[in-house]
Amino acid sequence: MSVSNEDNHDSKKHDLNDIERLESPEAKLDAPQRPEIVYSSPSAFFRSFGARWKSVWTRRFALALFCGQVVSLCITCTNITTTELVMRNWALPTTQSFFLYFSLFSIYTPYTIYQYGFKGWGNMVFRDGWKYFILAACDVEGNFMVVKAYQYTDLLSCMLLDAWAIPVCMFFSWVYMRPKYHWTQILGVVICIAGLGLLVASDQITDKDWTALSRAKGDGFMIAGATLYGFTNATEEFFVRKRPLYEVVGQLGMWGVLINGIQASALEHEGMTQASWNGATIGLLVAFTSAMFILYTVAPMIYRMASSTYYNLSLLSSDFWGLLFGLFLYHYHPYWLYFVAFVVIIGGLITYFWYSTPEEQGQLDPMAPEYVNRRRGGPQPELDEGAESIPTLPRERGTLV
Repeated sequence: MSVSNEDNHDSKKHDLNDIERLESPEAKLDAPQRPEIVYSSPSAFFRSFGARWKSVWTRRFALALFCGQVVSLCITCTNITTTELVMRNWALPTTQSFFLYFSLFSIYTPYTIYQYGFKGWGNMVFRDGWKYFILAACDVEGNFMVVKAYQYTDLLSCMLLDAWAIPVCMFFSWVYMRPKYHWTQILGVVICIAGLGLLVASDQITDKDWTALSRAKGDGFMIAGATLYGFTNATEEFFVRKRPLYEVVGQLGMWGVLINGIQASALEHEGMTQASWNGATIGLLVAFTSAMFILYTVAPMIYRMASSTYYNLSLLSSDFWGLLFGLFLYHYHPYWLYFVAFVVIIGGLITYFWYSTPEEQGQLDPMAPEYVNRRRGGPQPELDEGAESIPTLPRERGTLV
């Protein structure tokens, strides 16, 4: 049977449309990329399970898992240095964070100016600075409220209520990027929180808690701080998926210096004169700032490789790393539940991407603003048909930074 040229043309056009649809970013985000689990026989089940397990361990997932433990280790370092500072009569939490924001500003903002040019950077601040101002304000106040919570309530409440940041982060991620959470991701969250429960139980059994001065006030501070944490993590993920890392982190540092500096001068100006300034406290401040600088640098990378929710889940293992530090610094006696809890949390992190892939969590297309690209030789207006093409520089993208 013969087929007309028109039918052939329509068929080819239909095939091309299907290919374009399948290759679109939306289709790539929606399409499952994991091998199916086969339940027809035990041998088929184990083979398909092995194929699924192997598909999970991509380079991107392994790097996200490793970076998650790096930031968890950084959190442990900041907790230890803060504790040591308080023991040395240096309790200025807002002033302490000022050095972090200043380091972010002093390193990433000059690099942004180098990339965009001073005029391009000024245009970016003028057009988009208000977004980063909100982000920095929430980040500064989140840090402040969590520190205040530890002063009023007990360790059990702090650890449990801090997990409130996870559902808040998932909600705002859904608002910004509309990810489709699979039931295995919810299961991964539940497993990680179960691991947190084991850590809390370990702390209670080993009697690491303290008496709450004002539980209601402390719990209120912790809930507010965790809510701001969840919001800032999801918002920063949304930003770094569309803009270069150096722009986002540099703006966070710039506005953070301004907001944090005003707040520190208003609340802690007397404490600055009464605190003990010596070589030990300066060394601890350097260690605290270095750990936080690494955290604020690596966290946006995790947002890109996985998601901000995955970042928050990774932080649940910080208590385990705190135990290891305590073995050497404070001669803690390890309790066996700590090790079980760490394994459970890692299992939850793997379960989170058991079905869904990191690539499905949101579209990743970071690039400099169009008005900066235009200045740096970016996209040019389309030419009329038949006109000679004019070579242009490629559009500047933030694939690495």
